[in-house]
Amino acid sequence: MAESMIPLSVAVLTVSDTRTEETDRSGQALVQRLEAAGHRLADKYIVPDDVYQIRARVSTWIADPEIQVVLTTGGTGFTGRDSTPEAVSVLLDKRIEGFGELFRQLSWQEIGSSTVQSRCLGGLANATVLFCLPGSTGACRTAWDGILAEQLDSRHKPCNFANLVIPERGQHD
Repeated sequence: MAESMIPLSVAVLTVSDTRTEETDRSGQALVQRLEAAGHRLADKYIVPDDVYQIRARVSTWIADPEIQVVLTTGGTGFTGRDSTPEAVSVLLDKRIEGFGELFRQLSWQEIGSSTVQSRCLGGLANATVLFCLPGSTGACRTAWDGILAEQLDSRHKPCNFANLVIPERGQHD
């Protein structure tokens, strides 16, 4: 008998000085993909590109035992206000070094050398897995389709991040 996928509770944060719920295509793309995969949207916010507002929102979600995954979109580039990595990295217990490397490898096929400007990152904090993605809708699709769909699926073998955040598992099977 095939194992059932265990849905995760996911929060989505859009980091932008200009986007609204109506214009937040990247956040909407993540919500659509996570729900289509069978996960639950736990919360969704838009905050300005401000280190402390980003950190406050992500900290709240990390402290919430009901939220297992945090996805951020935006603020990972090199412009003056891009500050998501600085806001989130200090909150991590462990970094997922391979996430950024794999994302840039996949992104290379779509945007070429411009992918070096992505400072996306992944990590674990308080039994919550976090992924900080670029603000473009295409980048969010690339990350979800190429990495996150499998890594947030409890059935993916040989290992996945879902099994690290599911309370009754808490480890790789």
